[in-house]
Amino acid sequence: MADAERHPLFMPLILLGGLVFGFGLAYSHMARPEVVLDFLQFEDFGLVFVMFGGAAVTGVAYVLAPRLLDGPPLTRRRFERRLKSFDRNVLVGGAVFGVGWGLSGICPGAAYASLGVGNVTILWALAGMFVGAYVQGVFRSRSDAGDATTAGAD
Repeated sequence: MADAERHPLFMPLILLGGLVFGFGLAYSHMARPEVVLDFLQFEDFGLVFVMFGGAAVTGVAYVLAPRLLDGPPLTRRRFERRLKSFDRNVLVGGAVFGVGWGLSGICPGAAYASLGVGNVTILWALAGMFVGAYVQGVFRSRSDAGDATTAGAD
């Protein structure tokens, strides 16, 4: 989608949404890896309530927004769900995400919020996320190039 089709407030509202999300994570202490690790060790279940709250708001928005609005007010596109098939890549990606979450005690969104509350050691986890994303991109581009070569040989 071209930037010209977007509402002029699109990017500022994305920034505002990120700030609200980060503030919520910091306020609920979910930007602290030790809180997340306590949850993963079944010692503190506060994260369940934070996740449920986010899922409830998202669920209501997904049900009501298409019925109440003609389209997204900021992108001028149709509302539609993007379904992703459950395949090997989804399973492996979820497993890698879970292992990284368990080792670092933080997920990508909360890592930035954690950095914002002064947790400088989280830079190691952020560096790992960037390296992992880069390696995955290289792996994916090579496998896509191999698929294109195989398809061309048919």
